[in-house]
Amino acid sequence: MSKHKHTKIVATISDKNCEPDFLRALMDAGMNVVRINTAHQTTESAMNIIRNVRSVCDCLAILVDTKGPEIRTKNIVEPIKINKGDHLTIKCGDEPSTQGVLVVDYHYFTRDIPVGSSVLIDDGELELTILEKTEDSLIALVGNDGYIKNRKSINVPGVSLHLPSLTEKDRQFIRWAAANDLDFIAHSFVRNKEDVMAVQEILNEENSKIKIIAKIEDTDGVKNIDEILDHAYGIMVARGDLGIEIPAEKIPAIQRNLIRKCVERKKPVIIATQMLHTMITNPRPTRAEVSDVATAIYDRTDAVMLSGETAYGQYPVEAVQLMSRVAMEVECSKDKRNDLSVPRLENEVSAFLAEAAVLSASELKVAAIITDTLTGKIARYISAFRSPRPVYAKCHTGKVKRELALSYGVFASEIVVKKNKYKLVETSLLDLVERGCISENDTVVYVGGNFGVGGGTSFIEIASVAQMMHQKKAKDGK
Repeated sequence: MSKHKHTKIVATISDKNCEPDFLRALMDAGMNVVRINTAHQTTESAMNIIRNVRSVCDCLAILVDTKGPEIRTKNIVEPIKINKGDHLTIKCGDEPSTQGVLVVDYHYFTRDIPVGSSVLIDDGELELTILEKTEDSLIALVGNDGYIKNRKSINVPGVSLHLPSLTEKDRQFIRWAAANDLDFIAHSFVRNKEDVMAVQEILNEENSKIKIIAKIEDTDGVKNIDEILDHAYGIMVARGDLGIEIPAEKIPAIQRNLIRKCVERKKPVIIATQMLHTMITNPRPTRAEVSDVATAIYDRTDAVMLSGETAYGQYPVEAVQLMSRVAMEVECSKDKRNDLSVPRLENEVSAFLAEAAVLSASELKVAAIITDTLTGKIARYISAFRSPRPVYAKCHTGKVKRELALSYGVFASEIVVKKNKYKLVETSLLDLVERGCISENDTVVYVGGNFGVGGGTSFIEIASVAQMMHQKKAKDGK
């Protein structure tokens, strides 16, 4: 089994459990990215997480997950008991919800929902069917017994709603994330490119380089994935709401297709929701959960995500450890016949060299692929071709290093740039040797550029580490 885990792990952290020792244990177990769910945080409580993460390691990326546009039940003091076959009136406004009348917080709900629609409450626990419309309300048939509680989610599968892309809380958190130089914004319920551009507009106003991860959670997001990928850094397949909006049997094929789209576009993809859900309360997962994690990795995802397992679960470190073991086992047993094709644009030198590097590493006895990168682009391109060998990316900034924490198989670290450009390769190789990542006797593939920092990728070189280091010294007149 390889000593490297190529699949990245995103772990959700709560302010209730974010002590440095705990974060360090998760990192040692395999966590690469810390997720903060703003639906359950304030900027003040989230700041405590940020401070602790940064005290542990500057290699951990931080992802802030926005609440996004959603509809919820409103003004319920005591849970409303409903029974199968009841008729329920649905209204918008500020009046209280009562027995037989449900008020929702989306002003145009009664206008936008057509007769015949299925309305799901509390992550699909309760189902209503719209029978008729009146001037200011909807009449719904209750499909099963239960209780409607306050501030519970409402989904209407197959219906496009005209919700604003950003809530006021989202705007506050995006500006806060920019002010604190975080790494990723994962925006919920992205339906089209406009939803991504709305986040980008705020980031531009704040002069922030935070990267946007579009969360795909409904039919519109799936349908518009190509235009979304034109504007987003990557995507998260958020299967919780997606599984409510779309029939469950369709989710595996959609997941595979979304992963394929991202790999083709050389953009990172995260698979999320209930991956090891049993481990919130149990020390061992179900076999189905292990297979779910494995399937995502076989499908070529960049990252897998834990939510409640690490945010408030009883076995958070064990969950990350298990996910890491599953990843390493699957990565060793991948069938090359299932590799995804990664298209190269005409005259796209970086993609051609990235593919050549991965092919060389696969065919020859190569220990690793090494590259230096200013923006992370060449490392992401190499990642897209899913090399079985580790990709060591030497970055000129800590920000790019953390951005690559979401890219499959990339192990990023910072480099101290020397005045003489010929020392860049030598310095990179020496650092990796000193850290025990490679030895001087190893053969490696180096992907680099001849035109200085930021000058683009122009060559690949295959040789032993010792040969490369001595060659660079000779060029430098040493």
